[in-house]
Amino acid sequence: MRPHPNDAPTRTGWTPPGGRPPLSSRLLRATWRGLPGRRYRAGRERSLPVAAADGSVLVTDHYFPRSPGDFPTLLVRSPYGRGLPWSPMYGVLFAEQGFHVVLQSCRGTGGSGGRWHLWRNESADALATVEWLRRQVWFDGRLGTVGPSCLGYTQWALAADPPPELKAMAVQVGLHDPHRFFHAGGALHLENALISGVGMTHQHRGVLRFAAAANRLRRDLGRIAAAWPMRPAWRRALGEEARWLDDALSHPDADDPYWDGASPEGAADGSRVPTALVTGFHDALAGQSFEQYARLRAAGCEVSLLAGPWTHGTALQQGWAEGFAEMLAWLRAHLCDDPSALRPTRVRVHVGGANVWRDLDDWPPAADPSPWFAAPAGRLGRGRPEAPGLLASFRYDPADPTPSVGGPLLSPGAGPRDNRALEAREDVITFTGEPLTAPLEVVGPVSALVRVSADSGRCHVFVRLCDVDGRGRSVNVCDGLGVLDAEREAVVELAVPMGAAAHRFAAGHRIRWQVSGGAHPRFARHPGTADPVAEAAAGTPVRITLRPGSALLLPETGEVRPSG
Repeated sequence: MRPHPNDAPTRTGWTPPGGRPPLSSRLLRATWRGLPGRRYRAGRERSLPVAAADGSVLVTDHYFPRSPGDFPTLLVRSPYGRGLPWSPMYGVLFAEQGFHVVLQSCRGTGGSGGRWHLWRNESADALATVEWLRRQVWFDGRLGTVGPSCLGYTQWALAADPPPELKAMAVQVGLHDPHRFFHAGGALHLENALISGVGMTHQHRGVLRFAAAANRLRRDLGRIAAAWPMRPAWRRALGEEARWLDDALSHPDADDPYWDGASPEGAADGSRVPTALVTGFHDALAGQSFEQYARLRAAGCEVSLLAGPWTHGTALQQGWAEGFAEMLAWLRAHLCDDPSALRPTRVRVHVGGANVWRDLDDWPPAADPSPWFAAPAGRLGRGRPEAPGLLASFRYDPADPTPSVGGPLLSPGAGPRDNRALEAREDVITFTGEPLTAPLEVVGPVSALVRVSADSGRCHVFVRLCDVDGRGRSVNVCDGLGVLDAEREAVVELAVPMGAAAHRFAAGHRIRWQVSGGAHPRFARHPGTADPVAEAAAGTPVRITLRPGSALLLPETGEVRPSG
């Protein structure tokens, strides 16, 4: 076992300098509760120049324990700047726990030279940074990576061609496939795309400029989403600085050469880098985290998964203590030969409705999907589908699109929400089961089989699983959207993935399946025609009809004891 850093000699030629983290980072760090105690005082070297692959200067801050000894290094590459909250969350906290932390602004952001692009430079610039690390006297050859969201993407970019020093990764609510983030399922994920674009364009310029841009988007979002056509409206709102986002939104086809090299997802297929994944069941990137886990497991790579009751934002707020402990334990185990804080199982999930954590051997647990069939008069239950005919019909109007309520958004309105007002609309239909006589647990991927037709042959079909309590409050658990593109009135079977869930429906509660023609502006509204959603100059109302045989597929599991 490698000696504890306290016992290791100081590396020749380097003495920790006296610089301290910025006051703002120290003040924010002092507000967090439930974190492990500090082992070392943190120091900082700021604005170090590191050459990118093209020779541009990547501005880099170095955080370190202010103590003699050898310590492993964590690389954090960010397009969002190096200030709040990244400085205290990753620089200060991990330095206090005995790590060098290299916090770097990606090319074209945060004062770094060159031109920023979401995916074209990250692999090469990460490798150039590792080459710079090799020349630092304090670098002892033990390298890990850590970070959330797009900082997760920069980790996968390095893992696409991993250097031998890379011994561990810790990816929080992380991205690996940009196309899927913008266009998964054949629909334009409008609200999340615009919010992420504002973050990537403005957050690295400081809190005030980012806040101003975010406020402008909140003001303009409704106007952008309601415009015919939409593309000129978002181009005016985003400006020239976000032209890259206009390009991404305007290329919906995953096979378009525009997306060549965008996803380093293949890095997981042959990876041997031990990887910890942290996600939330209501995170906008949860599906990508679960896919990363599946790919790493199939490759035989050592991997762990923590899935909590979080959205993309709350994973870094209410879920920060759990996420930080998870990542710290993993990085200590694989960079410091200290597995003492690792949990005994590969997977830990939070079960909503029961508010308990469960340790699982794998994800998803073995469970055959149980079909819950929709029936006339809004009924939902096990058994056989009704005889041929129709179940329900409703009119979707692009001029008054069905609004989005909660779910996996990047905005503050994300997560579980009361759906009763939404379900009162005439363009939303529901199928509801009888009150449960015993608790029912759903753990794993949820999906729907929808037999549907439309008078135009073209529409979206949005489906959602809800938990209805004894007072009638209907709260969303998970959801998904399918795209119908068929002949007029043709009946089509759509298989619609609805994400993953870990949820207990209590005795007396009812299971509800919600069906509508969209969730706006989370998804750009379907125009009801063959026109691309971004270019359509007008919309046409659509009559959507559900047919017998439509079913909600639930991975029901047996009772499992809560984790300790």
